[in-house]
Amino acid sequence: MKYWAYFGAKLVAVVLFLCAVWDGMFRLLPEPEPFLRYRVSRLGQDLAWTTLILLYFLFGIGLVYAAVWDQRIRCRSCLRRLRMPLETGSWSRATLLSPPQLESICPFGHGTLTESEVHTTGQKAAEWTPHGDNIWKELESLDKRK
Repeated sequence: MKYWAYFGAKLVAVVLFLCAVWDGMFRLLPEPEPFLRYRVSRLGQDLAWTTLILLYFLFGIGLVYAAVWDQRIRCRSCLRRLRMPLETGSWSRATLLSPPQLESICPFGHGTLTESEVHTTGQKAAEWTPHGDNIWKELESLDKRK
């Protein structure tokens, strides 16, 4: 739940920022002068305003994309960025036996994110695997056996 609340908060922050930029655009660029007592629309009639709307749209799409991309590489439990990417699989046997994958782990051992690097029939969704107990304790116990 915390994961989705954080994503929602980021999207709300993006929307508030874009609203502030929109208000700033209205304050900076003046209204076009009336033509024969008829007020023409800004969009499509004023080149500066139309260009600014295009840049505003692209900037907004970029901010939403950055928020989604950042959310994908965060831990589902503690919201920290995933670390230690590890490539598994083999490119020589990519289609059948062991396709190459990229695994990233939470620094506190909450889970692992597995992303496929080969897309033969479309993009496969990333898989989040939560770890039950603390994975670091398990790894330390394996090290003590040696």
